[in-house]
Amino acid sequence: MDRHAWDARYATTGLLWGEEPNRFLVTEAAGLSPGRALDLACGHGRNAVWLARNGWDVTGVDFSEVGLGKARDLAATQGVEVEWVAADLNDYEPEPAAFDLVVVLYLQLPEPELTPVLVRAAGALAPGGTILIVGHDVTNIAEGAGGPQDPDVLATPESLATHLPSVWVQRAERVRRPVTIDGAERTAIDALVRARRPVTR
Repeated sequence: MDRHAWDARYATTGLLWGEEPNRFLVTEAAGLSPGRALDLACGHGRNAVWLARNGWDVTGVDFSEVGLGKARDLAATQGVEVEWVAADLNDYEPEPAAFDLVVVLYLQLPEPELTPVLVRAAGALAPGGTILIVGHDVTNIAEGAGGPQDPDVLATPESLATHLPSVWVQRAERVRRPVTIDGAERTAIDALVRARRPVTR
């Protein structure tokens, strides 16, 4: 899906995923000391805004100008400041070794395109920094609910972890979350990876 398609989705009334942050971000960021955070594929900004509300100095990056417009509005209503960057992640080069937290949540790219994005994301981690990646798991098509149905943009925890150089993988597993589809409660299956860049001496 290209930026124009995402612009069209974000142009619908309201926020596609609401104002509340991703449940896995909330859990995995608990206990981390706020510092600089980078939210790649930030969409309409719910996760970046939540991080800013919790004391992080946040940069949010997305290629949809419409999504970023909604992100700016959300940040304003929440009374926080976030640096918003309009960029395609296929080309975006984050500042190396600069961020204490990097999040990549539901970035739907085929593996040949996703791999260099994740390599650069890991390279943006400062020593001691944490990276969190969550994506739709490949098993979700047959065993879960919702999400993209194209296996080329789905992942496994193992495949995500493979593309993270020079980090210590703390967690790589399938996780489940409730979703409502046509008024019925279902369960979606995601791939989650949390890793940390070692502190060099």
